[in-house]
Amino acid sequence: MGKQKKTRKFAVMKRIISAKDARIKKNQEKAEEKRKQVEEDKVKHVPQVSSALFFHYNTQLGPPYHILVDTNFINFSIQNKLDIVQSMMDCLYAKCVPCITDCVVGELEKLGSKFRVAQRIAKDSRFERLPCMHKGTYADDCIVNRVTQHKCYIVATCDRDLKRRIRKVPGVPIMYITQHRYSIERLPDAYGAPRM
Repeated sequence: MGKQKKTRKFAVMKRIISAKDARIKKNQEKAEEKRKQVEEDKVKHVPQVSSALFFHYNTQLGPPYHILVDTNFINFSIQNKLDIVQSMMDCLYAKCVPCITDCVVGELEKLGSKFRVAQRIAKDSRFERLPCMHKGTYADDCIVNRVTQHKCYIVATCDRDLKRRIRKVPGVPIMYITQHRYSIERLPDAYGAPRM
């Protein structure tokens, strides 16, 4: 076996770290200072508290109550054989105006012919129809946005995720179905709500 010939390489330099390399401590310190400066320069956005609230007590709520109805609330009301308007009045002991958004009606129409009773109830003349200006027909986002903008609504839903989202919004009561009747949470003036 023959030996491998080693050729000498001419003009080869050792590799040197460039001055702008991130591994050099000075550069790391500069980058950290820059990041801190950017954070300090950012304007911190604090949302304005609604004028309707006195601490967590909502002063805009009062009879006649405007109640935003969700898709599953109508379906559960049908399952429990509850008349929506009458049961709301039994719960709150006051006049109630059920409001329904275009998104909720759209969701009911998407569910198909199986839920045609719910569609007929949603198109009842006693229900106030609220038009939607946004894109899409996802009712949960629509209801949460409407409630954060206008604190004059009670939200009627049986959806756990929607309830969790609405609990983060201060001063908005939630109506739900329990033991074949309507109940309400976070409304101090509700005389008809059953004691838990």
